[in-house]
Amino acid sequence: MDDQERELLDYIIRIVPAEDLYGLTEDDILYVLDVMDDYLVKVGLAEENDEDGDIEYKDGYVDETEQLNYVLEQAKLDNVPVTSVQVQLIQDAEYQYGVENGFYSEDEA
Repeated sequence: MDDQERELLDYIIRIVPAEDLYGLTEDDILYVLDVMDDYLVKVGLAEENDEDGDIEYKDGYVDETEQLNYVLEQAKLDNVPVTSVQVQLIQDAEYQYGVENGFYSEDEA
């Protein structure tokens, strides 16, 4: 895990109420974030660098409901115990982190 991933993970754990993350490990949260990226790659809003695995994001509209459903389907296949509410809260926290760090602007919501 690189420094930015650690910072994002700590941010999510800090702003999402503990009772809403109950039952999830840090690995589960990272899994959700990774599958969110997989969705972006799948729909052409991101590309993964084959050499270092870094993700390069593109401008465009993210259908959060479609992304949510994708994450839930993958989690079910991989037996990761995450609920739709937990995924939505992680999505929201990741977005807020992006706004606060200049990755997204408020009008991209």
